[in-house]
Amino acid sequence: MERKDYLQNARASGGVLTLTPNIFPSKRLNINSQLQVVSVQIQLKSLITVCFIYLPPNEIIRQTDLDDLIKQLPVPFIILGDFNGHNTLWGSVDTNARGRQVEKLLDDHSLCLLNNSSFTHFHPATKTFHTLDLAICSPSLAPYWDFSVSDDLFNSDHFPIILTYSRNDFNFPKRPMRFIFDKADWHLFNSHCEFTQDMVRQPDVNKAVDSVTKCLLKAADMAIPKSSGNLPRLYKPWWNDNCKAAKKAQRRAWDKFRRYPTTANHIAFKQAKSFFRKIRRQS
Repeated sequence: MERKDYLQNARASGGVLTLTPNIFPSKRLNINSQLQVVSVQIQLKSLITVCFIYLPPNEIIRQTDLDDLIKQLPVPFIILGDFNGHNTLWGSVDTNARGRQVEKLLDDHSLCLLNNSSFTHFHPATKTFHTLDLAICSPSLAPYWDFSVSDDLFNSDHFPIILTYSRNDFNFPKRPMRFIFDKADWHLFNSHCEFTQDMVRQPDVNKAVDSVTKCLLKAADMAIPKSSGNLPRLYKPWWNDNCKAAKKAQRRAWDKFRRYPTTANHIAFKQAKSFFRKIRRQS
């Protein structure tokens, strides 16, 4: 975990944080900047710099600070964050000063914007959707990463943005697959696991062991299912049926509001959200 906290009048405000899974080698990259940024280098198929940034909406951001940040990032890099800028370039209905500032940054440094037309922010007061969170990258990375947005707010006012590696030339870490013996069909296993005299009566004991092993594995592959090898999700001991039902009700209210953004549906969503928060705290 890497973080940069920000205090305003002795109170926490803004700040950035990144979590990187320990299955990927990574290290923090020290950035000399007044901006709210944190950057790490991650070893995937190759070494990639990932920078997370937050630009407060009412703070004056100097273009030179943004330029200096770009100069400090080893290429190739990806910049992710809440820029709080509007620009028709990424689907906004208008363009403001911050949006023009980010557009200038893209042009001056020949950077690529990965965003599509998806909204990334919901403004509860006006019940409107906007695009404030951007994914910017070096040109060499643009063809290989697909941008998408989750359709769930997860109790925030920002939708999580997701970058997906689009090529199949990288093997993501997996756990070794194992046999699930509790689900084995032992009758089928016995019918295919037949040892013969020729298997064991061989002058070379290693060849005999190899023949028996192949016979066992062949039968096991046919009769015993295997685990997927995918890394498991972290277990939440406090999660129960009440949490599950409350989350489902909140999601149902949210989906209804997104389809029909009326005041009544917005109130229903806020009530469901509040109830879900209460249930989680009681669990």
